[in-house]
Amino acid sequence: MVSRAAGTSTVRTSRVSSRTPVVAPVTSPGRPGETSELRDDRNLIDPLQELRVATLGVQVLFGFLLGLPFTTRFSGLHDWQRWLYLAVVMLSSISVVLLVAPVAYHRLLFRRHQVGYVLRAANVLAISGMGTVALAVTGAVLLVTSFVEPGVPAIVLPVVVALLFTAAWFTLPLVRRTKLPAQTQGPQSGADRAD
Repeated sequence: MVSRAAGTSTVRTSRVSSRTPVVAPVTSPGRPGETSELRDDRNLIDPLQELRVATLGVQVLFGFLLGLPFTTRFSGLHDWQRWLYLAVVMLSSISVVLLVAPVAYHRLLFRRHQVGYVLRAANVLAISGMGTVALAVTGAVLLVTSFVEPGVPAIVLPVVVALLFTAAWFTLPLVRRTKLPAQTQGPQSGADRAD
C-alpha cells in the first residue's frame, strides 16, 4: 500500500511470517503465469467455442433438409435419391448429437473435478462430429447436383467436396501433427492435460 502525505511517499509492506510457506504456482510451458487450472479452463473454453461454430453450420443444413420433403419437387426424386436424402438427414442428426454432446458432458459433470475427462471426451466427440458433418454435406451436394444436373457434375462435384473436407479438416492437420517434435504433441503434466 502506498500513502502520500505532503509531497513525500512512503511504502508500507506487510511482513510474511517465516512459518507461512510461499508456494509459486506451477505454470504451463510457454505460457508464463498460467496454472494448471487456468490451462484446463482455456482448454475447455476453446473446444466449446469451436463446437459453437460447427454446430451452427450443421443446424443450417439440418433445417434445410427438414423442409425439403414439403416442397412440391420432392416427389420428383428417384428412389435412390430419397434413400440418399434419408441418409443425409441421419448423418446431420448424428452430427448434431456428437457436436452438442460435449456441452451436455460439461453441464452434467460441472464442479465434479472431471475437466480432464470432459476434454478428452469432447475431443473424440468433436472429431467424430466433424466426420459426420463432412459426410452429410457431401451427401447433400450429391443429392442437389443429381437432381439439378445429373451425370458428370453429380459425380465430380461431390468428389471435389469430399476431397476438400478430407484435405482441409483431416489430412493437413494430421500431416502437421506428425511433423511436430514429440514434446509439443502430447500432454506435458499428466493424463488430464490436453493442449
